[in-house]
Order: sequence, then structure tokens, then C-alpha cells
Amino acid sequence: MNEVFKGTFTQQEPIPDEGIAAAMDVLRSGRLHRYNLVGDEPGEVALLEREFAAYTGARHALAVTSGGYAMATALRALGVTPGDPVLTNAFTLAPVPGAIASVGAVPVYVGVTEGLTIDLDDLAQKAGQARVLMLSHMRGHLADMDRLMAICGAAGITVIEDCAHTMGAAWRGVPSGRWGKIGCYSTQTYKHMNSGEGGFLVTDDDEVMARAVILSGSYMLYERHGTVPPAEVIERVKYDTPNVSGRMDHLRAAILRPQLRMLDAQCEKWNARYRVVENGLRDTPGLRIVERPEAGRFVGSSIQFLLLDWSGSRIEAVLARCAARGVELKWFGGAEPKGFTSRYDSWRYAPHPAMPESDRILRAILDMRLPLTFSLEDCAQIARIIRVEVGAVWQAGVSHKDRVATS
Repeated sequence: MNEVFKGTFTQQEPIPDEGIAAAMDVLRSGRLHRYNLVGDEPGEVALLEREFAAYTGARHALAVTSGGYAMATALRALGVTPGDPVLTNAFTLAPVPGAIASVGAVPVYVGVTEGLTIDLDDLAQKAGQARVLMLSHMRGHLADMDRLMAICGAAGITVIEDCAHTMGAAWRGVPSGRWGKIGCYSTQTYKHMNSGEGGFLVTDDDEVMARAVILSGSYMLYERHGTVPPAEVIERVKYDTPNVSGRMDHLRAAILRPQLRMLDAQCEKWNARYRVVENGLRDTPGLRIVERPEAGRFVGSSIQFLLLDWSGSRIEAVLARCAARGVELKWFGGAEPKGFTSRYDSWRYAPHPAMPESDRILRAILDMRLPLTFSLEDCAQIARIIRVEVGAVWQAGVSHKDRVATS
């Protein structure tokens, strides 16, 4: 009898008891707003900012309402204005071009490789078209950051890193978010720390941080932040930087602080699950594993594989067969966006030329979450199901070709 997986792909682990207790203390106080403090107490948000700055090795960290807000704030802090072109990945999720469009700028898409990273050859060709790159480490796939930064440095491009899927990851030991001028992170429920919604911006640049603090809605209470730029820098920018409120509150900060202390251990758990699925899928006929470069330390909170050059109908058959056995796969090649899955040609607010090489890869990407509520045996079962169903559809296609060839 065919195995059926009974788990839920959207079920996260509970908030740690320490976080629940801290959140209850905040609720009992009634003082949820980040600037509602008594005496010289720092408050949960400022403490979280200091701890996240220390974790990433950044001079400054700003806690905000979402990863998308962090990206839009980064663009504003760099002086991106309406009509400015901003380079970004063709393979990403809607909040990335959405952040660019939210400030009136125009996304310029850069292609994707079979390793699911930004195409550095395409980036080099387009480097003269913009002064900012919003780099998405989509689904945790890190490009060769040494080469990327060399391309951007030679062209005078400032890099913002979208690290929604790479909190805890690194390239050659340097944390993601620390290669560019600004790193942006998400703490939305499906990311590596869970506050429902939330995010961070990190930077070593005092002026960028000063503008980001004012933009986040500090009024003139910036001294209450966890990492504070020099007073003279604040004075220089505070009157010409708008308030675009997006502050994190003490409740979310309270549940994030213990999660930050657990983050490295959690990343190891994700990677253990990822390797079980990866090993179970390896050498499946017709399926290509996305190999991870040795220079990168990744976080396997999701897994992607490619069905390169398969027809849409055959991929849909794989999706349906796996779904019937309890395995939820997302497809970036569908004609219409579904759930969180969309492509650059879905975002019609930004004109774009045809990108046939990237289209071929996007049509092939299947994507699956790996929540930590799955056991290693769950992951082995999921891999067995995918392997069988991909193999069945692959073999049916081979058999059909043989029949056509001999008819």
C-alpha cells in the first residue's frame, strides 16, 4: 500500500517557554510600544537590537515590522527616489520587487542560474543600469559573494542583501547580510525566527542607520535604540528624513530574544532534515538536485529541486500525485501565482524584457518547506514519496517516447 504523509507543512514549533514568559511580562506591564519605558530600562526591543547586532557582527541593528519594511527603509536610507532603476533577482518573492516599487523605483531583473542564485554574468552585463542592487538570497541559495561584490564594486553599485531565507547562513564565514552595505532580515512565521511578522536592518554605516531610525518612526526618541549612531550624524539627517512608521514592539521582541539564542542550534536541525531529503532524492531519474557550494553555510529550512525541460503537464502530474499522498510541493512554473509562489512576469507593475534562459529554470523549480516539526523519519518518508512519484511520471514519459519512436 502506498505511503501517505500525515504531517502539516505550515506547522511551526511553539514559541519557547522563556519567550512566552517574557511576553506575559510585557502584556502585564501594558507597555508594548518600544519607547514606552520607565526610567533607564532599555526595553525588550533595544536589547534585541543589541543582541542581533552582536550576532551578525554589525555596528548597528534596527528592529522593524517586517522584512519588506526593512528593504524599503534601506532603499530610502540610500536615497533611492521615484524612477530610479534598482537591480534585483528574477528568482525571488513578491516582497522584494514590492519594496522597490513602494518607493517608486523600477526593478531591473537579473537572471537565475541552475544553482538558483543570481546570474553573475548577467549582473556584470547589467551593472551599468543602476546604482543599487537589491540582492535576494532566494530560498537560502548564496551566490559567489566574492565575485558579486567585485562586480558591484567595479561598477559603483551599493548592495542591499535580502536575507529573509539566510538568517544564520554565511559565505566563507562572513554572515549573510554583512557583505553589502545593508542587510535585511525577516521574522515572519515561516522564517528562521518567528514573531508572526517582524524584521531587522543591519549596517555599519552611521548615516544609513541614522536615516533608518528616523524613517522607522523614532520621533526624537532615537537615543532609546539599542545601537545609536553618533549624535552629530542624527542631527545632520533628522530634519530632512520622513517618519514612515514601522517600529517593532516589545511583545514581538520578547518572543524573539530567546529564539536568537537558539538560532544556531535550530539551523543545525534544519540542515539535518534537509540532508535526509536531499539524500533520499539523489539519483532520482529526471530530477536534479541543487548542489550547495562548499564556501557557503546554508540553512535548509526549505528544499528545491529541478525537473528541467519537463512539460507543464508532467510537472502538474507530479504535483497532483505527491499531493494525493500528503506532500505539498510549490511550483514556480505555473501560469498563475499561487500562495507565496510567483515570478518576475507576475509583477506587471514593472516592465521587463523576455528572459528565456531564466524562464527555462523557473519552469523547472519545485519547492518544499521543511518545518522543524518534521522528524528525520518524516523527511525520509517525504523523500520516498517524491522519488516514487517523480519516477513514475518520468518512466511514463520515457515509455511514451518509446511507443512513439516504434510506431
